[in-house]
Amino acid sequence: MDLDLSGKHALVCGASEGIGRATAHELALLGADVTVMSRRADALAAVVDGLPNAGTQRHGFIAADIASTPGLRLTVETLVAERDVHVLVNNTAGPAGGPAQTASEEAFLDTFRRHLLANHALVQTVLPGMRSAGWGRIVNVISTSVYEPIPNLGVSNTIRGAVASWAKTLSRELAAEGLTVNNVLPGYTETGRLAQILHDRAKASRQDEDAVAAGMRQTVPAGRFAQPHEIAAAIAFLCSPAAGYINGVSLAVDGGRMQSI
Repeated sequence: MDLDLSGKHALVCGASEGIGRATAHELALLGADVTVMSRRADALAAVVDGLPNAGTQRHGFIAADIASTPGLRLTVETLVAERDVHVLVNNTAGPAGGPAQTASEEAFLDTFRRHLLANHALVQTVLPGMRSAGWGRIVNVISTSVYEPIPNLGVSNTIRGAVASWAKTLSRELAAEGLTVNNVLPGYTETGRLAQILHDRAKASRQDEDAVAAGMRQTVPAGRFAQPHEIAAAIAFLCSPAAGYINGVSLAVDGGRMQSI
């Protein structure tokens, strides 16, 4: 199986911690030069220092705020002016919880900007380099809510679905050029995002967080939460040459939690 990404340059978003950081590590193990991105330059510098094969591969970081689409585009334009990006991993923390019916218009607009519009700006910026190479991988880290909406995450459910539809459309538009676009849908994963969800659910239900976590684990056939590296492994595979005929899919990595097919 060809998993070799030597000579390829990957841009991994939201890489200061959690799934993004684990994905950067996996892509570096496969031979890619990795640029990590988030808002926190100090955290990114530590991530780069810990990436594998730093002596033989060219790793680096860029700091950008996805809430500012023009600024994001400018930052990545500077990167691709220096070297093309062949692998793009779109990964952004989800919005605050709450029901859809009480969400403000601004909450929807802000999340749309941070997820779909930011992803779109990144794709448009790196696309010329992928086209020049005749090879590219775009993977969007979304949510299982694409298939089964998650209670009390109304804004997230709505925007995640929009991102999935956007990605499916792109996958059909770009396939003939040797580019693939796929989504990975993490289940409950031990990240800062899960910690926030546990806190919110415990507060709303007036339960202990440990009790809430135990109840959530009971809904997962695997009986546990995922570790970030387990989600990253699926992302890395979709970025590899071996996944060249996998295009336009939304892959759940959830321990079997979803009940839909």
